[in-house]
Order: sequence, then structure tokens, then C-alpha cells
Amino acid sequence: MYYLRRRFDISSRLATTAKTTTSALAFFRRGLHLPETPGIAAWGDTMTKEPIYVIFNTDMGQMGILGSVKGLLRTTLPQRSTQEVRQLLGDRINHTTWSPHLFKDLIERLRIYLGGHRVTFPDELDLSQATTFHRKVWEITKLIPYGETRCYLWVAEQIGKPGAVRAVGQALARNPLPIIIPCHRVVASNGKLGGYSGGLEMKKYLLYREASTNTDSQLV
Repeated sequence: MYYLRRRFDISSRLATTAKTTTSALAFFRRGLHLPETPGIAAWGDTMTKEPIYVIFNTDMGQMGILGSVKGLLRTTLPQRSTQEVRQLLGDRINHTTWSPHLFKDLIERLRIYLGGHRVTFPDELDLSQATTFHRKVWEITKLIPYGETRCYLWVAEQIGKPGAVRAVGQALARNPLPIIIPCHRVVASNGKLGGYSGGLEMKKYLLYREASTNTDSQLV
């Protein structure tokens, strides 16, 4: 089966996963719901024509977001330092505006996601600089549901190029928006993890976190 819809059995690994953040638990215990408004879709007239960015802290490290008037351009996975985040965001941030208030909703959702909760990312994306092939791969990958996986061949078939499995892997390795475009949910046909630009340990962590959330939801 190409779809690999199985949920990971992580019962033996739950003891090693990071604890859910106190702030995330408090947020959900109050019975609140995350805003459905995409992170930058509501900027409206407050949005400048120049790219904007923010670097912020999570329980797993520093993260960064870069956006344009069209949507999100780049996000980073948690890093040990601000300098590492700046390098991943690229030289473009030297000509951008620091705007944490415009990313407030997305920042909160990313923190809650890393805390082990199901979160959606319906944010507008700016993929205008990508090739048509890369854009198709990323758009299909974004449709993979939380807590599920697909294989590289499945992605290739969905874009009508079943012979382009290796090219699909290369496109996912260049994914500018990890987590938002969940390339960690694409694994090898034999069930092995495959590659990941953030490292296999991070890929394993994200998959186990999502699987444990699904398991907990089924037990309620």
C-alpha cells in the first residue's frame, strides 16, 4: 500500500517524549478554540509591501517566520540559537521589518503544536519563487492529515509524475515551510523514515507527537 495511513505505535516511547507545555494545557483546558483566521490573512491594510519577520522562543528552541504581502515565505524548525534561525531565514531578513504582532496567532499555534496538540495551519503561503514542480509537491504534501503519513511515490502519483520519486524527495528537502507544509509526514514506501532537512530525530519526534495525540483522542 502506498498510502501508509497507519498511525505509529508509540506506547513504548511516550516516556521519552517532551512534556506538554503548561501554557498549552491551560489554553485548552479553558475550552478555548484556536482562531481559524490564517496567520497573515487578516493583516489587511496593516500589511506593508516589504517582507516582515519574527524570531521567537518555544520550549524546544528558537524559531523564525518570514512573510510577504502574499503569505508565508519561510519558517524554521526549533534551533539552539537566534543566529542559527537568522541563517535559515536567509539574508533577506536584513531588508525586512521586525513585526511580531502580525504573527501572534501563528506563533501561538506553533507553540501549541510543539506541545503535542492537534493544530491546523490554513495560512496563506507565498510560493511565488518556487518552480511549478516544487509548488505542486508542496501543495499536495500540505493536504496530508495530522497523524497520518504518505510515501514519496504517493506524492509523485498525486502530481501525475509517478516516475519522479527522487525529484519529490529533493523538492521536500527544499521545503521552505516545515510544519506548515508537513513534509515530515512523507516517509519511504518500506515504512522507514526517509530523509528530513531538520534531521531524522526531529522527524521522528514530530511523527510520534502526532501519533500520541491521535491515540489520546481515541481513548477519550
